[in-house]
Amino acid sequence: MSRTRTYRCLNCLEHTVSREFDTSHLSVTCPNCDSFERFVNEAVYQQFRAFEESPPTEIDWDRLDRMEKLVVAERLVRSTKTIDDFSIVSDDDGEERGDEGQSDEDETEAVGGTAESPTPE
Repeated sequence: MSRTRTYRCLNCLEHTVSREFDTSHLSVTCPNCDSFERFVNEAVYQQFRAFEESPPTEIDWDRLDRMEKLVVAERLVRSTKTIDDFSIVSDDDGEERGDEGQSDEDETEAVGGTAESPTPE
């Protein structure tokens, strides 16, 4: 028998669904809040909540928006990344944003501002 994973609605944060596959998130209609919403892997959500309660000192957690925080949590839970692999960068206007234009030698993921889902290089 395969192991089931739990996924939590990011809109209401109350409803969960279980599936027999492992992915970072899925999108379904939530029967609780009636919205077609992203359901995030429960392990990712728990890491996100832990950082909300006790932000990591390695990055300025409060500068990130909710989606960026979830991306960081997802990378930490579902890959070999560590918190030291992330940094916050600013664009030319001084606004923070994710930057994917790093060299192959640079393993640091940039998060901030307008990045929707930075991916590891």
